[in-house]
Amino acid sequence: MQIVGLEYLVFGIDDMAGARQYLHDYGLDEVEYDPAHGGVFTALDGTGLVMRPADDPRLPPLPPKAATPCLRETVYGVDNADTLATIRAHLEAERDVRVDADGTVHCMDDAGFGVAFMVTQRRAYDARYLGFNVPGQPAGRAPNDCAANPDEVIKPRTLSHVVYFVDDVQKAEAFYARLGFVVTDRFNHLGPFMRPAGTNDHHTLFMIESQNDHMIGCNHFTFHLGSPAEVLQHGWNFVKKGYKSFWGPGRHILGSNFFWYFNSPFGATIEFDADMDLHDASWTPRAVDPGSDNSQIFLFDARNKWAPGE
Repeated sequence: MQIVGLEYLVFGIDDMAGARQYLHDYGLDEVEYDPAHGGVFTALDGTGLVMRPADDPRLPPLPPKAATPCLRETVYGVDNADTLATIRAHLEAERDVRVDADGTVHCMDDAGFGVAFMVTQRRAYDARYLGFNVPGQPAGRAPNDCAANPDEVIKPRTLSHVVYFVDDVQKAEAFYARLGFVVTDRFNHLGPFMRPAGTNDHHTLFMIESQNDHMIGCNHFTFHLGSPAEVLQHGWNFVKKGYKSFWGPGRHILGSNFFWYFNSPFGATIEFDADMDLHDASWTPRAVDPGSDNSQIFLFDARNKWAPGE
């Protein structure tokens, strides 16, 4: 089943105005917005985030033990209508399913999260080619093409991944394995990194077995930026706007992606992410113990700017 990746994340939230401003500052484009009903915000390729008031009847139920604000549904894009029909038949054989007029298939997964599937609406887009000048390799940029621009408008390119806290990680993993997701790496006694068949990204889903009742729901989510430099520059701009850094900047080991996490009004941290590993069927998953030594290859903390003589 060619599931190509995340299409939308749907949140039920409390602070509609604050969430709207947050997404503008994060760099998403506002497609629609109504303070009473929520809005849709997208990256360059059309994938994005949907926010609704927490009591909106269109939202799936809260995950067990979770509280608002909270992720209420994860929507995956598939390659075509035949794949969508196959997924629908598979799900209808084992659980209750609801199908929208546009064909989107909705159900609850085995961790209690709403999940849906639709034919992808991802689109091609124009964005600056980000080349790098590396000794011993052909030049990545033409002469006189300066990479550092303090006024650069940095836009998220595509929805990357989502991370859940779950009660029973083995049961949750089995649900997605039956849909064609494969494990790329694993933290022992904690949970798997998984990717669907239609993408080579290291993961679109990571699940963490909860250690207590206060760790239920969405841990974090992120969109891909164009480069590590964009993660650092955009994250620095976020700090200057007053947003609270949660973790980073740094670089993960599993997935190799550069990261910077911030607190958000969505009941989860939100990440800036770039340069994730790609894997194919020949990859052998790794299994490592959780902990800081295996979570990041390096980690920095933000501080005020400094220059000689200051």
